[in-house]
Amino acid sequence: MKCVYTDLDGTLLGQGASLFRTAHGDFTLLAARALEACHRAGVEVVIKSGRRRAQVMEDARLLGQTSYIFEVGTGMVIDGELTWLTGELQPRDGLTIHDQIEQTGAPALLLERHSGRLEPHTPWDVDREVSHLFRGTIDAAEANELLASSGHANLRLVDNGEIEGGLHAFHLIPAVSSKAAAVVAHMRARGYAPEECIGVGDSAEDLDVAAVVGRFFLVANADVPTTPGVERTEAAMSEGFYEAVMRTLAEARAVS
Repeated sequence: MKCVYTDLDGTLLGQGASLFRTAHGDFTLLAARALEACHRAGVEVVIKSGRRRAQVMEDARLLGQTSYIFEVGTGMVIDGELTWLTGELQPRDGLTIHDQIEQTGAPALLLERHSGRLEPHTPWDVDREVSHLFRGTIDAAEANELLASSGHANLRLVDNGEIEGGLHAFHLIPAVSSKAAAVVAHMRARGYAPEECIGVGDSAEDLDVAAVVGRFFLVANADVPTTPGVERTEAAMSEGFYEAVMRTLAEARAVS
């Protein structure tokens, strides 16, 4: 194994988005020990998150990692170099990609058609460079049909998993962007083969990464069904991340 691609909230991080809490809020060092095990084995850890670039940058710095993927795969940083993975939509004329998506009217369309079931995910929806962030209880597939039929086929709404009380976080991003595409871009840049990499996550968007890495784990708290070839950990959140990493490292040692 050369690289672990992991989601943050609900996966590497436990309750309260803490590295040192379990899903139930108990103190734990397991996630940190998994990161230490990766360091000792020479395995890179890349966090992939829906969070803003500034947030993910700080998380990566605290974890001692130099690569990270932010805003649901729309952007990637490797050793300080930023790459936008947003196709034809690029920052221009003083406008961010977020600004350009706003100008299409697609965010307003979604909020109008799904009034009462979709709202801005305040305060985490501010200062974003690409994605428009919402929370709600809608079906992303139906929302994407609405976008396509309304002339916004170059955009898609991503369900990035449950946040609380049955509410899910949704990101409106360029259709070409995804966590899976960002993982492929990072593997290409580093020269990693798919079989040398694993993924860990808790959402449908994370699950798409299973198609591009050698092995993929859903943590126990994931609210999406396990598909063929995908493993589900017995433990949730940070403890599940530990389980996925340590199982892979142990089995690799057994084979060698």
